[in-house]
Amino acid sequence: MKPERLLSLDAFRGFTIAGMILVNNPGSWSHIYPQLAHASWHGWTFTDWIFPFFLWIVGVAMTFSFAVRKTKGDSKEKLLLNVLRRSAIIFALGLFLAGFPFGLLWNHNFSFETIRIPGVLQRIAVCYFIGSLIYLYTSMRGQIIAIGVLFVSYWLMMFYIPIPEFGAGLFEKGKNFAAYIDSIFLTGHMWSVSKTWDPEGIISTIPAIATTLFGAITGDYLRTSEHSKTEKSVWMFVFGAGFLLLGAALDMWMPINKSLWTVSYSVFMAGWALCIFGIFYFLIDAKGIKKWAHPFVVYGMNAIFVFVLSGVVARSLGLIKLTMEDGTQKSLGALIYQSVFVPIASPLNSSLLYAITWISVMYLIVWVMYKKKWFVKV
Repeated sequence: MKPERLLSLDAFRGFTIAGMILVNNPGSWSHIYPQLAHASWHGWTFTDWIFPFFLWIVGVAMTFSFAVRKTKGDSKEKLLLNVLRRSAIIFALGLFLAGFPFGLLWNHNFSFETIRIPGVLQRIAVCYFIGSLIYLYTSMRGQIIAIGVLFVSYWLMMFYIPIPEFGAGLFEKGKNFAAYIDSIFLTGHMWSVSKTWDPEGIISTIPAIATTLFGAITGDYLRTSEHSKTEKSVWMFVFGAGFLLLGAALDMWMPINKSLWTVSYSVFMAGWALCIFGIFYFLIDAKGIKKWAHPFVVYGMNAIFVFVLSGVVARSLGLIKLTMEDGTQKSLGALIYQSVFVPIASPLNSSLLYAITWISVMYLIVWVMYKKKWFVKV
């Protein structure tokens, strides 16, 4: 029997991608509500929910996807080849966003020698590939062990491997083992703001894989028939609360930090994912209250497409320059923001209104696609 589609997962994916677009597109980076920016270093905000939620969703979704393909007779080897193909496409899309527009627009310098290799989509691709390998060739017990191995490996490296000038056990910006490894292997290809470390770097990807496996374990539980949907919602809240407490406790030894994707952060955000998704699952799948979630479902059905489209349009609006009457140049995006939004609200609210408008325009595009049943799959 073909597994039923989990509508709450589509809605939760849409909620997450809409949040990602919201925080990525303020009218002005100088005027942002604190919750719509990442924590400056240690700690967390609403914005720090988004990326781990997406990786957690990838883990849940792959269990349902594999189940569907297995009903069609696909072997593990065939599933793995499909995973490899999808991972390569997602990674390539990430590189495309990093390099766009490849020097084709004026005032834009591009070189493969300086293109950023890590990134959001790139990390999703790596975590999806490695998470799928672990999921396909282990039991749930094996996946739990894998999470433990990933966490212990990261913990030991961060606390006990000394690096030049700073020693071991530091979690300060640019002065930790993860940053040191990035500086060795990713020099010239890192986040342009830091240039010496990357928030999607090599070592921090290790506990991010565990985030994906947390989602996979949840997905397998949701596919069981042992409990009712209401009971599953309750157990997600129970385990979510437990992970939140554990993550907060671990913060005393290893700070919650998104850029380093620390063990405490991975556990803490898995707790939030279980609790927030538990609400979606309870309302939509357990109680059948679905209308409120339709806009999120629309977003969720073309999540990767709208993320890439939003990135391309945002980059284009920032690169297209217009000459003002006084001879200065201003980007098209800045001109729209300053002409339309700045006059009607305070700096913080005009910046927020610009981001909300951005979400609305993207929604109109994916709504048309949804109506026409155009779903872009990778």
